[in-house]
Amino acid sequence: MSDPLLAAVPGAEEHPWLALVNSAGELPGGKRYDELGSPEVAAAWLMARDLIAPESVLHEHCQGRLAGLRDLFTAHTTGDVPTIAAVHAVNRALTCAPGALLLRFDPGAGFTRCADHPVTQVIEHVMALIADDAAPLLSGDQASLLASCEADSCERFFLRSHARRQWCSTRCGDRVRAARAYARKRAIHLGPTPAHKSRLSGSHAHQVRI
Repeated sequence: MSDPLLAAVPGAEEHPWLALVNSAGELPGGKRYDELGSPEVAAAWLMARDLIAPESVLHEHCQGRLAGLRDLFTAHTTGDVPTIAAVHAVNRALTCAPGALLLRFDPGAGFTRCADHPVTQVIEHVMALIADDAAPLLSGDQASLLASCEADSCERFFLRSHARRQWCSTRCGDRVRAARAYARKRAIHLGPTPAHKSRLSGSHAHQVRI
C-alpha cells in the first residue's frame, strides 16, 4: 500500500484514471509501493473508490489488465511516443463493455434501465469507466495541464491548478524548498569553491596591474 501521508494529487478525485496512474511509484527514501500489486489489494483500491461492490472478486489476469492502463500517461507527460500496446489497452477497455444500459422490469417500479452486468464482466465495466475518463483527459483542453511532479524521487502525476505549478503536493514543495535552503546554507558555510577563488584572484591581480 502507499504511504498514508501521501495526499491525493490535484485532479485525482475528479479523474479515476489519474488516481490509477498514481497507484504505483516511489516514496521518499526509495521505498516503492503498488496499490494494484495483487488481486486482493487491487480489489481493495477499487472498492475504496466505489468502483466495484464489496462482494466483487478480482482475478489475477484482470488485475494485470487494470495495471496496464497506467502506461499511457508516462508517455504523454514526457513527450515520448506511446507504445502501440499502451494505446491498445485503453481502446480495448473502451470497447470491451456495452455502452448501453440494460432494460429491467419490476412489477412495482415498471421498466427501468441500469448498468447491471454479470460478475464476470465487472472489471470490463470498471476499465471502460476509467478509460472513458482517460481518453478525453489526454485529448481535451486539460491535456496541457497534466504534469509530473518535479520533486526529486517523486513519481506522481497531477493536474496543474495553474500553469506554473511544479509539485504534486504541499509536502513535495516543502521538501524541495527545504533542500534548496540547506544547499544555500551549506554553500555559505563551506565558502567559495576553488574555481571561484581562482576567478576572484585573477580579477584582483588584474585590478592591481591596472
